[in-house]
Amino acid sequence: MNALILRALLIALMAPVARAASDAPVVEVYKSSGCECCNRWIKHLKTHGFQVIAHNTNNVAAHKQRLGVPLGMGACHTAEVAGYLVEGHVPAKDIRRLLQERPRARGLAVPGMPMGSPGMEGARRDAFEVLLVDDTGSTRSYARY
Repeated sequence: MNALILRALLIALMAPVARAASDAPVVEVYKSSGCECCNRWIKHLKTHGFQVIAHNTNNVAAHKQRLGVPLGMGACHTAEVAGYLVEGHVPAKDIRRLLQERPRARGLAVPGMPMGSPGMEGARRDAFEVLLVDDTGSTRSYARY
């Protein structure tokens, strides 16, 4: 097969993949450089179709404050997507739901680092809750695992 025809065929076949990747929501993650559970959470998001931009920082707390993470709701990493905060090990499907429903809220939080949540997989699985953080900083249950 002629090299030009092969190249054109490959470009045509790859166009939907490139377009789908560019349409994927972008999640910006602020984390410490050596945090392995943060890296596993990022991998979880990528596996579920998100684009991720990871920022290693020595001051994750500054991003928590900037995005309005309520006291006591913190985890090891903070993220933002489409104007929402995402605090901690929030499952990708709950982020997708948030982006689909577009509630008036600051975003989602999974306080602490519950075993069994995305990025914290292991032999033990603790029950955990995803909280919706409203504009005042109050929370209500969004999902339970």
